[in-house]
Amino acid sequence: MRSVIGNWKMNMLGSEAEAFLSSFLATYQPKPGVEAGVAAPFTLLREMATRLQGTGVNLYAQNGHAQPKGAYTGEISMVQLKDAGCHGVLLGHSERRQYFGETEATLVPKIQAAWAHGLLPVLCIGETLEERQGGTTLDVLRRQLAILSETGFGPMTIAYEPVWAIGTGLVATTEQIAEVHAFIRAELVKLLGEQARDMGILYGGSVTPDNFPEIIQVQDVAGGLVGGASLDAAKLQKLVDQA
Repeated sequence: MRSVIGNWKMNMLGSEAEAFLSSFLATYQPKPGVEAGVAAPFTLLREMATRLQGTGVNLYAQNGHAQPKGAYTGEISMVQLKDAGCHGVLLGHSERRQYFGETEATLVPKIQAAWAHGLLPVLCIGETLEERQGGTTLDVLRRQLAILSETGFGPMTIAYEPVWAIGTGLVATTEQIAEVHAFIRAELVKLLGEQARDMGILYGGSVTPDNFPEIIQVQDVAGGLVGGASLDAAKLQKLVDQA
């Protein structure tokens, strides 16, 4: 299965999301073996779930809390995400780690909570420019993936996003992507066994319709987690077609 998931981040008002979906769904046709998805802000989830019902486009949240309910002001639980109509949830995005103090330890219960409430977790991993230049990329990724020894195996997608390529216009070379995705695959098998050979690994980081055809041909790349380009309905449609 190949996947193209658009991460809207903190963008889109209700009217803008409706205009986007009207444009996108006017031409979108589900294709066997290819998933299209959108990770929308919390405020849009329920309305978008209704709009996307029966279209074949999956709805994702951008984060979720591990507890099902309680005194956690400002947080949204996995139960609430499922109730709002979500198919899955992004977890551990580099912006959550960088700006909001998310750590590997906080992700273990979040992944388990997603599974408990029928959501597909998309675990985001990646190194900073300093870590890449310092030659510690694989060490960083090994540490970020090590939490899977605590969660165990379950339905999951991995998204490799080099932090230095997110929103910068910089894109990892196909050689760099191939090296990292092969490493991730080997680590997944080491941590979770042979069943992890079929786990999808997406690439993210300034993905556009111009560079995606080359990226999608790299071994072990199962699709893209797309930022800025996913705010344009025509570009997201093209990326899905390319996948």
